[in-house]
Amino acid sequence: MMDDDFLEQLETCTLPDDRFHHADHVRAAWLYLTRYPTLTAMDRFSQALRAYATSRGKPERYHETITWAYLLLINERIQSGERTTSWPDFADRNPDLLDWRKPILERYYRKETLDSALARRVFVMPDSWRRDCTSEVGVFLCGNSPLRQS
Repeated sequence: MMDDDFLEQLETCTLPDDRFHHADHVRAAWLYLTRYPTLTAMDRFSQALRAYATSRGKPERYHETITWAYLLLINERIQSGERTTSWPDFADRNPDLLDWRKPILERYYRKETLDSALARRVFVMPDSWRRDCTSEVGVFLCGNSPLRQS
């Protein structure tokens, strides 16, 4: 399916369920991030996913932390890697983003964190970031610096 048709069907909630698996989510995110500024892409993709889940009678399936974390990872790959002009090229260069059996987010989040109601509702910083905030260097980066207390 052509990119424009794919996004139109996603946004109008007419994309068949069997055409929207994990790799298709990543493709949609890549398309938004390559067409719009980052914050606009995040907003449009999040709205499309929410509407799609709701149209299927499963609004609880939308997960803000997973959505935004993948968007941020995909955007980082787009910005830091060799410029790719096609989805197949990006997918070939980033197979770890497409692996739903061993999701890349396991590197950053504990299962309990992603399973929480808070993480489903709002973006939650990675557990790896929270661990870093307890280190000597991390207290300065995370706003817990004794120098900031007055």
